Amino acid sequence: MILVGGGLANSLIAHRILIERPDFPLLVVERGASLGGNHTWSFHDSDLTDGQLQWVEPLIASRWSSHELRFPRRRRTINDGYNSVTSERLHDIVAPALKDRKRLETDVAKVNPDSIVLANGERIEARAVIDGRGDPGGSHLDVGYQKFLGLFVRLSEPHGLSGPILMDATVEQIDGYRFVYTLPVSDTEALIEDTYYADRPDLDHDRLRQGIEDYAKKQGWSIAAITGEEKGVLPITLGGDLDAFWAEGPEGVARSGMRGAFFHPTTGYSLPEAVRLADEIAGISDLESTSLFELTHRRSKDLWRRTGYYR
Repeated sequence: MILVGGGLANSLIAHRILIERPDFPLLVVERGASLGGNHTWSFHDSDLTDGQLQWVEPLIASRWSSHELRFPRRRRTINDGYNSVTSERLHDIVAPALKDRKRLETDVAKVNPDSIVLANGERIEARAVIDGRGDPGGSHLDVGYQKFLGLFVRLSEPHGLSGPILMDATVEQIDGYRFVYTLPVSDTEALIEDTYYADRPDLDHDRLRQGIEDYAKKQGWSIAAITGEEKGVLPITLGGDLDAFWAEGPEGVARSGMRGAFFHPTTGYSLPEAVRLADEIAGISDLESTSLFELTHRRSKDLWRRTGYYR
């Protein structure tokens, strides 16, 4: 099997297969220097089964027993487990298990059901190929955008949070629907994300960075240092033609992640669906192109039906 793209979905597929079959002949081809890129993925305990939580456990970088929601006239703390997986942790766990079954900093020019062609012209054949190269674009899905900038900060004093603030919508409402998302990584460290549901995908880096600094000051937090940042623009599906989305090709190639529309249309959360897809693929005894294409196509259409209410 060749997994094109080493993001969350394909990394989880590889990780899940190798748990059951450590010697399985697979290859992950990723254009970046590491698996997972520069991302943080989060999920609730209730998103996964006990069995799924068990095999995902090594990938979890932070866990909390509760989380908070804030609105102008409402505030609630919910006692439900919440977890975050970082790209660094994903790479540290999955890359060693792959050993020499990965090719990083490698561009793929063409994807077929039973082969890929690299940018340098090299052709690699396999019994199955899964395309997980991210959002393919196109015009068949009607989308809005969830866009964000997150700063990893070290504070001068403890922040006083017992768990994440998943949504603080008490902030000024500009450029659509805005909220701030905060993950307390330690007593004095946090990831603070300024997040927008908007009609346009443009991301004003300087304005969002200032918004985060202003938010921290309003919370009474003094930022001693900014240790990193992440940003993203995620499609939020409002409607469209999923069959046409899949028909755009490449024909007969199995898909994962955003390439197959495996994400929640409102929250953009992709980890739960990625885990479920990895679980099902790892349970197939005969992994070949036709069965994997049918499996991923079927799961994508099923998710589309199940999430119609949210669109």
